[in-house]
Amino acid sequence: MLGILGGDERCPIARSLDVLGEKWTLMIVRDALGGSTRFSQFQQSLGVPREVLTARLASLVDGGVLERTTYKPEGARAREEYVLTEAGRDLSLVLLALGGWADRHRPSDRASDLRFVDAETGDAVEAAAVTVGAQQRIPTARLDAVMERTS
Repeated sequence: MLGILGGDERCPIARSLDVLGEKWTLMIVRDALGGSTRFSQFQQSLGVPREVLTARLASLVDGGVLERTTYKPEGARAREEYVLTEAGRDLSLVLLALGGWADRHRPSDRASDLRFVDAETGDAVEAAAVTVGAQQRIPTARLDAVMERTS
């Protein structure tokens, strides 16, 4: 795949965007994190055209973000639902960071219906950079992206 950045698979951002870079994709993940699993739930929440939603759900399944499973309500035909994989649940950190960025740099007068909290305490959480070894919090002003270029 790797259509982003000329297919440079060394870039983790390009590899991520290969799965997540389409419009609606992260909104589907947001809704899945919020408990949506069924096509109708995603469509009702997002208002996305059916053919677009079908394509995005398929790409998320192919990308390992969602898993398609079958369920059968009593007295009804079997249906499919979409459940987050571990990779999909890991995207909660991405959405937490995106939401925090928007709250700081693109604020809205309307209150958000999306909150990220500690499941055990209910306390609000925020995204933070921490060092790998000592787990020390690093302020964004000290965070650097280092690109080692090879010729």
